[in-house]
Amino acid sequence: MTTPVTTPASAPVSVSAAAPAPTTSPRTARKSARRRELGAAGALMTPFFVLLVTVFLIPVGTAVWLSFFSDDQPGLGFGPERTVFVGLRSYTAVLTDPTFLSGLGTVVLYCVIYIPLMVVGALALALLLDSGVVRLRSWAQLGLFLPHAVPGIIAAVIWLYLYTPGLSPVIDLLGKADITIDFLGVHTVVPSIVNIALWSNLGYNMVVFYAALQAVPREVIEASVVDGAGPVRTALQIKTPLVRSSVVMVAMFTLIFALQLFTEPMLLSQSTPMISSRFSPSMYIYDAAFTRNNYGLAAAASVVLLVCTIALSYGVTRWTNRSDAAEEDAR
Repeated sequence: MTTPVTTPASAPVSVSAAAPAPTTSPRTARKSARRRELGAAGALMTPFFVLLVTVFLIPVGTAVWLSFFSDDQPGLGFGPERTVFVGLRSYTAVLTDPTFLSGLGTVVLYCVIYIPLMVVGALALALLLDSGVVRLRSWAQLGLFLPHAVPGIIAAVIWLYLYTPGLSPVIDLLGKADITIDFLGVHTVVPSIVNIALWSNLGYNMVVFYAALQAVPREVIEASVVDGAGPVRTALQIKTPLVRSSVVMVAMFTLIFALQLFTEPMLLSQSTPMISSRFSPSMYIYDAAFTRNNYGLAAAASVVLLVCTIALSYGVTRWTNRSDAAEEDAR
């Protein structure tokens, strides 16, 4: 006899719903991405700010601080020397010193001659290289850049040799042709210094312009040729406006370095009385600090030169921005 087997009913199984995955709100995601971007930017900018503080802000702050003090001796000058606060006395002494004002005038004349020759000459050479007129372009570019690789002191020594009568083969050659030129005379000393600076820096700025010209779209050049523009018109009216930002940059940096004129006249001063120990503001600062041991006066002159440099750079920038805005409004 078979006994039926009953299968017990299965116990009800409770199925719980899966917990929803945590979601991040768009606002939180944006904040997190923003923090990551700021962290990356801070990591990349930290070396710049460290160098800015170390080599610029700290020296400038030290110069400003020193300019308000001076070493004086009480009584009739027989007492111990002590550092005293003099306020703006050093600035007054600098701005009323005719030798410092004469040095500023010399640097202004130097800039008026040097900057246009530098910018126009470097741009012209870059346009010639870009046009393909010059053969062996790489060798020509290297040859023009090589003088920049020569240290400024060595370049000044080379040209001092070429400017010195009795030593210079150039002066001897001109003398055989009954041409007498005193390269270190009262009217030629500034052009002679300009010549040294051009020889040293023309090739470097030419490379800057040439690199900017390589970024000009070739389609624009081809379109100008199709429209009938010749090489000169293409260079002046098509290429030059497209590298205007590079022209402004080169002009600004050339101005900044020109205001710090020091190496060339300092070495040439050993061979001509036309270059005094205070020929330029930088030489005035050197003379005040290391010849007269007046560090307060040297610091004040440094601050004045810095203010002039910043003001001129700011003026060039504002003038460029206004010119660009005027061109955009005209279009």
